[in-house]
Amino acid sequence: MAEDRIGGSNGVVFTNVRILDGSGDYPYTGEVVVQGNRIRQVTKGSSRLSAGAGGGGQTVIDGMGATLMPGLCDAHLHLSWNNAPGIDPIQLMPPEEHTLVTAQMAKLVLDAGFTMGRGAAAAKPRLDVVVRDAINKGMIPGPRYLAAGPEITTVGGLGDSAPSHIPHEGLNLGIVVSGPEEIRRTVRTLIKYGVDTIKLNLSGEEITGMAAEETPMAEDEVAMAVREARTRNKSLSAHARSSGSIKQCVRHGIGIIYHASFADEEALDMLEAAKDKHFVAPGLAWLINTARNAGEYGIKPGSPIAIRYERELEHAVETCRKMHRRGIRVLIGGDYGFAWTPQGTNAKDLEYFVDLLGFSPMEAIIAATRLGGEIMGQSQELGLIRQGYLADMLLVDGDPVANVRILQDKTRLLAIMKDGEFHKAPRMSEQRRRLTA
Repeated sequence: MAEDRIGGSNGVVFTNVRILDGSGDYPYTGEVVVQGNRIRQVTKGSSRLSAGAGGGGQTVIDGMGATLMPGLCDAHLHLSWNNAPGIDPIQLMPPEEHTLVTAQMAKLVLDAGFTMGRGAAAAKPRLDVVVRDAINKGMIPGPRYLAAGPEITTVGGLGDSAPSHIPHEGLNLGIVVSGPEEIRRTVRTLIKYGVDTIKLNLSGEEITGMAAEETPMAEDEVAMAVREARTRNKSLSAHARSSGSIKQCVRHGIGIIYHASFADEEALDMLEAAKDKHFVAPGLAWLINTARNAGEYGIKPGSPIAIRYERELEHAVETCRKMHRRGIRVLIGGDYGFAWTPQGTNAKDLEYFVDLLGFSPMEAIIAATRLGGEIMGQSQELGLIRQGYLADMLLVDGDPVANVRILQDKTRLLAIMKDGEFHKAPRMSEQRRRLTA
């Protein structure tokens, strides 16, 4: 990697790069100028932008043909999931240690090229909020993050993990409620804590004992949560595997739907009719790896629970293919953060989208970049390499359009820039070794 100057104060010029801008256009050779935390200029072809650069503190990065692309987004991110072998080790970790581990997970995600992420539930009420604020203040490295609170769940539902003979809130991964008034108070409390989004558990989850196709939350409970969140301009998401729960999301306008595995034709029709209002993040990594790669953690392939996850995976793949064909926005984000789906391996989702869902590599990249900016609520600032956008970018050794798997190889991430600053700076004063795509 050649360079003229490093660490200058007057901006950065990326020259001799292939720009994969996230729009769906094929990559083109060009140059990108970063000033402060934004992209000041994007130029196609071999220009003279860098001809006078290098003076006055300006940094010039000669990409030597590397790909410059937007940073990635995990639309289903649990920063407080601590790569533990199960739910109990996540929830039972004391809050002080858990805060430190959550900060560590945030760095792992950014190290993997994910410059933005949508919080899909926290293990404890303020973990997401505290870590989000620390990232924003520059105290710790991590992606741009929209913080969630714990999942709001029903008695006996996903997240109600305390044993029946020891009822205790501290043993639950979610906040257990019953009735609209308890929902009202819980939503207001989480908003007081500073969350960006409210998460409802509208369906079951096989590993917890409530079947994925069950829909336990009542309509008046869902309606109350939505009303209270909207009163304070907070977004909502839902754990919604069952067809009934997906329909609840559409009826009540819950914009972010996690999983959607068992959507029937009516649910798909409803989603398609409102496709500009909803995002779906199916969480394929959780299904695949729980069914097939968690044997050493007690979930043996071929066991009853693994078979149930194999069945759901089959449904989820078919459902996602249908959603993709109907133009419903399907984004990457695989429920990473367990021992068999560790944080930092999040880019595996792009491979799943190509190999299982029929996405082209370019479509998978769009799902991880441009659509990421949309689900973050910053479609005019994030997810594209475009003049005026925030400078969140990756410099990649190779062509992700030819081989999307290279994004899983951190050694191929030559540089990671977030907000105009290098989290990972390119290696300077030497030629980089070319790798085959």
